[in-house]
Amino acid sequence: MGLTPQVIGRDMPHGFAGCYARQPDMIVNTRPAGGSAAIPFGTPLKYDGSTVIPMGAAATAAEFVGVAGCEIKSALTYLDQSQGTYAVGEAVSVFARGCINVKCQRGTPALNGAVYVRVTANGSYPSAAVGGFEAEADSTNTIQLTNCKWAGPADVNGIAELRILDMINA
Repeated sequence: MGLTPQVIGRDMPHGFAGCYARQPDMIVNTRPAGGSAAIPFGTPLKYDGSTVIPMGAAATAAEFVGVAGCEIKSALTYLDQSQGTYAVGEAVSVFARGCINVKCQRGTPALNGAVYVRVTANGSYPSAAVGGFEAEADSTNTIQLTNCKWAGPADVNGIAELRILDMINA
């Protein structure tokens, strides 16, 4: 009796933003969340003193410390389940080296392609939020993360594998 293999689909989705994509070459540090707003999983981060905050306006590539990793968290209240964020003061898993899934909000990621973070809004791209990852440069509105590369194309949900080559901030 022979095997009858089944094919469900041709392409497999990457998963969720902030989830690691490969092991074991990964470094994850724990830092407290600073700022005044929650930090969504898969967000590029920088230091603000001894805390981490999302990269945004006026951020530079040299400030990049990593990506907010996805963690399974227990809910403290019934209405606050599965929010996918770190609250101010919570311990953040800072993914500093390795492969992690992130949302690419603009452009088409390609193997070894350049990675950008939006630092200024542009009315021509209303869905491209400040602090989001992108695969295309947009003049002075984005900065290139020179220690990062795309590890392939995005899935149908816009989630792509980001490879952080080296830690530039401990």
